[in-house]
Amino acid sequence: MWYVSTRGMAPRVDFEGALFSGYAPDGGLYMPEKLPQLDRDTLRQWSVVSYPSLVKELCSLFIGPELIPRDDLNDLIDRAFSRFRHKEVVHLSRLRNGLNVLELWHGVTYAFKDLSLCCVAQFLQYFLEKRKKHITVVVGTSGDTGSAAIESVQGAENVDIIVLLPKGRCTKIQELQMTTVLRENVHVFGVEGNSDELDEPIKAVFADVAFVKEHSLMSLNSINWSRVLVQMAHHFFAYFRCAPTLDLHPPPPVEVVVPSGGAGSLAAGFIAQKMGLPIHLVVAVNYNDIIHRTVQRGDFSLSEAVKPTLASAMDIQVPYNMERIFWLLSGSDSQVTRALMEQFERTRSVSLPKELHSKLSEAVISQSVSDEAITQTMGRCWEENQYLLCPHSAVAVSYHYQQVDRRQPSPPRCCLAPASAAKFPEAVLAAGLTPETPAEILALEHKEARCTPMRKGDDWTRMLRGLIEDLSRQRQGRFRNTPA
Repeated sequence: MWYVSTRGMAPRVDFEGALFSGYAPDGGLYMPEKLPQLDRDTLRQWSVVSYPSLVKELCSLFIGPELIPRDDLNDLIDRAFSRFRHKEVVHLSRLRNGLNVLELWHGVTYAFKDLSLCCVAQFLQYFLEKRKKHITVVVGTSGDTGSAAIESVQGAENVDIIVLLPKGRCTKIQELQMTTVLRENVHVFGVEGNSDELDEPIKAVFADVAFVKEHSLMSLNSINWSRVLVQMAHHFFAYFRCAPTLDLHPPPPVEVVVPSGGAGSLAAGFIAQKMGLPIHLVVAVNYNDIIHRTVQRGDFSLSEAVKPTLASAMDIQVPYNMERIFWLLSGSDSQVTRALMEQFERTRSVSLPKELHSKLSEAVISQSVSDEAITQTMGRCWEENQYLLCPHSAVAVSYHYQQVDRRQPSPPRCCLAPASAAKFPEAVLAAGLTPETPAEILALEHKEARCTPMRKGDDWTRMLRGLIEDLSRQRQGRFRNTPA
């Protein structure tokens, strides 16, 4: 299995190359050169397996056995999911009025990103130990990626992790999950800016190819192919749990509602669909609605500013993974994708070509959800089911309730739930409900925290480069002082 850049100007790489790269050298994102096609028999066999087994089957299609033999791959994935709180790892709650909520948040940090990042960390460690290498991971976060990334590599000898978080813009719990991990290999910056602004110094550092190579840098944001790969399993699992039968020909569809910020899970759904999974995709966003505007009008352009919402992890203006979707829908046309994305990077505004927009609007339904609709949805779900939704899950469920109230005939529907309500007590209170906070989250308040401020007016890129250089120097010092 080879991977190519969506912009077509970089050499193809294998899975290891895509894993360690993040962005391709031409600024594009890696995608499989050819997608495997799944027949009915394969779907039938997969329909009865557990979530971890599904991840193993999917990963084995995209990671050659010459890179990770199948037995090793199975062990890595078992290890990745060993600390999840639910025995199924991912659980479907069937609620009133046909509401199916796929709980993707049973990992250590109570968010869906634990699922992909635990696997990615295992893949990284596997190759690093084999190659006797060290890397420095740099992550920008709007809330959940940072804590899941820290959790997946904390204490690892061959990985340092640097996280940039938007100070005061994620919830207190999200922030504490990052700043209270006092391990030697964990370094956190609190940035006076939003999640798009803190991406700028990261992009600037990664644009210096020689610097990236010298210091063995990589990113674990959702641009990394390996994260999208694991997220494909959400769609397969949702389908198999909600499809009434697989005996019909063609198999019946299931509608999967994806709450989205960076479009990683959405891109994963598009790929699953292209492989033959009979799902209909719905993307639900908050007030920061660039994905919705792109689907509705072909308007892929930035708003004047990111608006803070109750669904804070989706307060994103630049959904990087839309590039993967454009590439897929244009028939893997890297010329079209490159022209589009380069214009977007220059002007921050692009109108999709008519044909591409038409394909996008046929392939996915979209909806933008206000804070008022989020709290109403949380309240209704509690009233009907005594079930607490997080605000991001409520963005998806809001679409479901809208369809139920219109009495629209539709296939079975599954709403992806990216986080536990326990992480968002402020939103639960805003909905007039009572937060339920687990003991390990309450304990965060009493832990020592460590965070370096990046203030407005500071040179953020210089600060980030400085820390990376310091870590390399310290490592070389330790290496020199190690007895032979």
